Amino acid sequence: MPPSVQWMLDSMTKSSAFVRNGRMEVIAHNALFRAVHAPMFDSDTIDRRGRPNIARYLFLDPGSADLFVDWQAAAVTTVALMRAEAGRDPRDRALRELVGELSTLSPQFRTQWAAHHVRIHHYGIKRLQHPDVGRLELVYRSMDLPLSDGAVYDLTICTAEPGTSSEDRLRLLASWAATQPSAARHNSSDERLTQADVPLDPVYGGAVHRQRDP
Repeated sequence: MPPSVQWMLDSMTKSSAFVRNGRMEVIAHNALFRAVHAPMFDSDTIDRRGRPNIARYLFLDPGSADLFVDWQAAAVTTVALMRAEAGRDPRDRALRELVGELSTLSPQFRTQWAAHHVRIHHYGIKRLQHPDVGRLELVYRSMDLPLSDGAVYDLTICTAEPGTSSEDRLRLLASWAATQPSAARHNSSDERLTQADVPLDPVYGGAVHRQRDP
């Protein structure tokens, strides 16, 4: 991920923002996203660099149902995104392995995967039950983030409606996040991936039809 993308995310101090690939791996995020999704970062489902995978967290961590108020809707959307990615590039070995892992370990994932949902939501409401500040109702928007190497990732930004209790709680989380050292929010320089560490992700979108919500 180019440093400029991280700078952009870090500049969003009042919104929770992150970048993911088609395998639902969170590959960049700002401090507020980490604060809002603290249980996901504390989960045993993170990888060895401390990065979460949304699908693994949802289907392999029972605590995800406590964080995501609308767990079923989140599960359906996540699997739909993964199936869309699989349809676009069926040769993605890492995605196939992830689907195999989740199908083996999660009956809920197997059920959703067999349903063949491919509807993708670009905007909506996300309801979370945060362990420290309580209920959050956030408006989100997702959009393509093309990079110079030809890869296209997904950028999602979540914020609260002005004047609501969710805005107050989000502001509180933002103040906490601002006090955390930067090393706790991002990988240190010696942990940064090189081009040889991870292959380029396939282009997201293109061949898959995306239907917007009415």
